[in-house]
Amino acid sequence: MTTVLIVVAHPDDAEIAMGMRMRWYAQNGARVRVHCLTTGTPDPNGNEVRRRECLAAAALLGVEDYTFSAIPDSRFTDHRGDINGELFRVFRQDRPDTVYTHYPSDQHLDHIATAQEVTAVALREAANLTYFRSPYSTGFDPNEIFMGSQELLRAKQAALQCFASQQQLDMTTFTQLAGVAHRQHVHHRVVERFPLHATATELFTIARRVEIATDSTRAARTASYA
Repeated sequence: MTTVLIVVAHPDDAEIAMGMRMRWYAQNGARVRVHCLTTGTPDPNGNEVRRRECLAAAALLGVEDYTFSAIPDSRFTDHRGDINGELFRVFRQDRPDTVYTHYPSDQHLDHIATAQEVTAVALREAANLTYFRSPYSTGFDPNEIFMGSQELLRAKQAALQCFASQQQLDMTTFTQLAGVAHRQHVHHRVVERFPLHATATELFTIARRVEIATDSTRAARTASYA
């Protein structure tokens, strides 16, 4: 079973950036875990409202585990050592195959610190590392474009609606962006060949992908003895 670990700075970061892909992974048999470095408050005792919102969204998207650290919100640059220690703990629990996190160039200092620390740990502890685009990413140039269906988009919208405490989540804007974001990066002649169900977009940049060749002869021989 493939294990996917998504490390984010704040509650709702994962759902905004890749809610469709999270749902797609779960539907296709992957184990998906989201780890959020803060519960969305400077108070180390946490924010139970936002924690409950995350867990409700996780249930809709098929996320198996949604866990949290107690890093104070908006204070990440003062707690780099704590973040590093938490990340090694999480990675060694899960031994993930694929890791997602924030793009390192961002307007939010918490996102930058998260991306830098996850990158340092992931390149030691996981084969594959991918950055997602957040609303505050700068200079983002995707080399992986995930085209989802209307069903996946509805699942993402439902998950985002769980975050009732976050009044800035504009569903109309997110829906419009999902429908047009790929057109900035994919020539229209390629878009014309997309299947009809591929209508909603999430953008990513691959930092590292490891592919291991399979020995087809050995696989066939093993199968013949089964």
